[in-house]
Amino acid sequence: MKYGSGIWLLIGCAGLAVAPAVTAKESAPAPTAAGAASPAPALNTAPRTILFIGNSFTQGAHSAARNWHADMVTDLNGAGYGGVPALFKAFCEQAGLDYAVSLETQGGKSLGFHYDERRALFDKPWDVVVLQEYSVLDHARPGDPASYIRDVGRMTALFKRRNPAVDIRLAATWTRADQTYTPKGHWYGKPVSAMADDLRAAAEQARAANPAVRGILPVGEAWNRAMAEGIADPDPYDGIAYGQLDLWTYDHYHASVAGYYLSALVTFGAITGIDPVSLGAHEKGADALGLSDAQAVALQKVARDELARLKTVR
Repeated sequence: MKYGSGIWLLIGCAGLAVAPAVTAKESAPAPTAAGAASPAPALNTAPRTILFIGNSFTQGAHSAARNWHADMVTDLNGAGYGGVPALFKAFCEQAGLDYAVSLETQGGKSLGFHYDERRALFDKPWDVVVLQEYSVLDHARPGDPASYIRDVGRMTALFKRRNPAVDIRLAATWTRADQTYTPKGHWYGKPVSAMADDLRAAAEQARAANPAVRGILPVGEAWNRAMAEGIADPDPYDGIAYGQLDLWTYDHYHASVAGYYLSALVTFGAITGIDPVSLGAHEKGADALGLSDAQAVALQKVARDELARLKTVR
């Protein structure tokens, strides 16, 4: 039975194991299926630099995550956003890793916009770069990956010129409920997992065309897993089932706090190679943003299991 979508409920997760906290003194992380993990920075060295380029999905738009701890990251546009990059930074600090985190974002824009209009802001050496494309890939031709593939190539060439060893990742984002459950949607009538699967396939095409891309962040597939396992409700239009999370916010398009939290967990696990479950039930970002201990652990486990699945199938 489902209840109104405004109700926020706990998830029982007593069976989930929580690994001990990880510190920078431990051995370097092993590669993950989403691409080889970035090596942990050595102690007493400069912070490892990471840049996030994207739009409202990176900003954490329409949720409390958007401006959360913007002081922990550098917004190259000076807009004061924290979002997924700030959560990533918080996870790194709790794991004993030293990352200097920056972001360059603009709502509703593609990677092509960032390259054409904003590249002066980020045309410098970076250790890691995360690229997040427009939610339907091409505004005029939803689902068409042609521009995405081209723009990943332009971005990759730019960053490789500045640092030949740069670790470039593509964030494959989530299914939009409004694109699935309403007649106007390009994925209308298809399973809720279909859009995320298509976005992942497009990222694979972009990676194949641009071998310098090191890996893909399976954010949308982690959302699919959360819904398939009953941790998150797959259809926000008919209310949210008791004991399940709504990964979308009020527009059924952008993410809720829970959705952005899961996105950040996948990003953290893939890039650092550290098991997201090691963050534990008392992870600080989840608590500050209103997620219960049980919800935090459930989402950590989803991120861990999805990364492990991809490692197994490779």
